[in-house]
Amino acid sequence: MVARIYRPAKTAMQSGNAATKKWVLEFAPEARREVEPLMGWTSSRDMKSQIRIEFSTKDEAIEYARRNGIAFAVREPKPRKHRAKSYADNFKFGRIGSWTH
Repeated sequence: MVARIYRPAKTAMQSGNAATKKWVLEFAPEARREVEPLMGWTSSRDMKSQIRIEFSTKDEAIEYARRNGIAFAVREPKPRKHRAKSYADNFKFGRIGSWTH
């Protein structure tokens, strides 16, 4: 029953960072997933895999895990390289690279 505490990464479909500000506590899978032979659905007998708890800060998540006796591992987020760029930069005079149609 080891839990992991992490901040989710931004998906490719997001332009903002709204879903990446909260910390999440999830349990590692204890049982492997199985394919049900009749319908072909994927299922698991592991009920803890459905638990996902969100916290405002990393310290709140760690305190929750300690208070409830849950073994945990913290994964720090990797820093993102952010280069602010405006739409007007595509058309500026000293632009590197040629503008062709």
